[in-house]
Amino acid sequence: MEPITGYNYLAKEDDFVNTPISTGTTIVAVEWGDEKESGVVIGADSRTTSGTYVSNRFTDKLTHVTKNIYCCRSGSAADTQAIADIVAYHLGFLEVQTGEPPRVRVAAKLFQELCYNNRDSLSAGIICAGWDRYEGGQCYTIPLGGMCVRQPVATGGSGSTYVFGYVDQNYKKGMTKQECLTFVANYVSLAMSRDNASGGVVRLASISKNPIERFNLLGKDIPKHWQD
Repeated sequence: MEPITGYNYLAKEDDFVNTPISTGTTIVAVEWGDEKESGVVIGADSRTTSGTYVSNRFTDKLTHVTKNIYCCRSGSAADTQAIADIVAYHLGFLEVQTGEPPRVRVAAKLFQELCYNNRDSLSAGIICAGWDRYEGGQCYTIPLGGMCVRQPVATGGSGSTYVFGYVDQNYKKGMTKQECLTFVANYVSLAMSRDNASGGVVRLASISKNPIERFNLLGKDIPKHWQD
C-alpha cells in the first residue's frame, strides 16, 4: 500500500508543465534631465515563471526595438516577444523610408495598436521608452487592454503593486541620470524582496542621445533594505 501523504505530486507537475510561460515581473522606466539634456532609465528583474516554477532566472526583459528605443515586457513571454519583434520590424522599414531614426511616440503607438487590436487574445503589458531629437527622453506605458499614456515614471508587472509607496515618497521631477539609476535599482530590488514572481538580477539601462549604457546588478551588488 502506498503511503498517503496528502501531496499530489502529479498535480504539482501539471502546474508548471501546462502553465504558459510568464514574465510576471517588475518593470519600470523614469525620465531624467531637463530641456538641455534628457533621457530615460529603464529597469527590470530577470525571473520568468510558469505557475510557481521558475523557468528562467536570467531573462532579459529590456528588449531592443531600435538604437534609441527599448521596451520593458510583462505578461506572457511569448506574446510580448512577438509584439516586440513586430514593432522592431515595422520601425526598421520606417527608418529606411524616412531616412531618420523613428520617434518614441511612433513606437509607442505601434505597441498600442497591436495590444488593443488583439486585447482578447494577448497577455501583454509594455513600457516603451527611449530618446529622439524631437522630444528627448520619453516613457509610455501600454497596460493590458491597449491604453497608451506618457508618464514621467512608468511602472508595471506584479511587483509594482508592492512599491507604489516608494515611488510616491522618492520620485521627484528633474532627477539626474545617476539619481534615476539609484531610484530604479532600489525600486526593482524592493519589489524582488516582496514579490515571489520577481527575482534574479537587476537589469538597468540608460537611454539618451549617447550610446545606450547597460548595467547588471548581481548578488551582493543588489541593494538591501529591510533585510539588513
